[in-house]
Amino acid sequence: MLRIRRRKSVSPPPTVLEGSGIPPELLARVRAIELRARHLVNSLFLGEYRAVFRGHGLEFDELRPYLPGDDPRNIDWKAFARTGETLIRRYREDRNLTVILAVDVSGSQQAGAAPRSKAEVAAEIAALLALAAIQNKDRVGLLLFASEPERYVRPAGGSRHVLRVVREVLWARPRTSGTDIGAALQYLTSVHHRRSTVFLISDFLTRGYGPQLRTAARRHDIIAIRVREALDEQLPDVGIATIRDAESGQPREVDTSSARVRQAYAEAVRAIDEERRHIFGEVGIDEIDIRVGDDYVHELKKFFKRRAVAVA
Repeated sequence: MLRIRRRKSVSPPPTVLEGSGIPPELLARVRAIELRARHLVNSLFLGEYRAVFRGHGLEFDELRPYLPGDDPRNIDWKAFARTGETLIRRYREDRNLTVILAVDVSGSQQAGAAPRSKAEVAAEIAALLALAAIQNKDRVGLLLFASEPERYVRPAGGSRHVLRVVREVLWARPRTSGTDIGAALQYLTSVHHRRSTVFLISDFLTRGYGPQLRTAARRHDIIAIRVREALDEQLPDVGIATIRDAESGQPREVDTSSARVRQAYAEAVRAIDEERRHIFGEVGIDEIDIRVGDDYVHELKKFFKRRAVAVA
């Protein structure tokens, strides 16, 4: 799809930390996103996440003295025979879950007319989901993709891993500029065999990934997160404008004051969306619609509450 190229800042290029290749300004953004995500997870989001993604079973935790009101079925009679004390077996949920964040880092994620890019919003969503997963003792992996898979980070846990996930999304420098969701799903299916929850984050302004999605959905639980801004679906009436395709780099002059031009643009996007809805419905893919500038936490919570009811 065509994009109006985002204006480039006239400020000097950022300095780079010696030996790391990462500008300190970026590290500050990573930390800020991580702190915001931690606050949101602790105050708003953790219960919804845990209600939807339960563990696969229970594992023994400890023995404790029996108290009035405890379920007698949990008494450990072998321990009673050994010690003469009435003890209760306590269990904890064996989470043992893996979450994969598959994030589109193609050229269109940086382009647009909104003050914030889709890439920035995607990074915040990735941080929120990663932190919720890790606080629930789940492991988190990351796949960045454009025209081809760009970077794969194997699933791991821990707070430092969350920072790495956010850093990788924000610092992504893809070798390719187009978008191939099918190639990303095919790669994920080949390298990650264990069933996982996959959050597929993209603007989904592309086609041709149906076969790979069907294959991946047979192994993984896939949740699509569609991140878009207004320009993705409707050209504004600003007269003659030079529009550059964010993925091919080709410029083109367009008369946006023409209702026919604006209609053709909108219809092209609607056709892509209709194909996506058909594929998702056929395969059973859940979808979350995020708009740049809106409260994405509200949309995530609404989705998880709805899904928690479905899995209850």
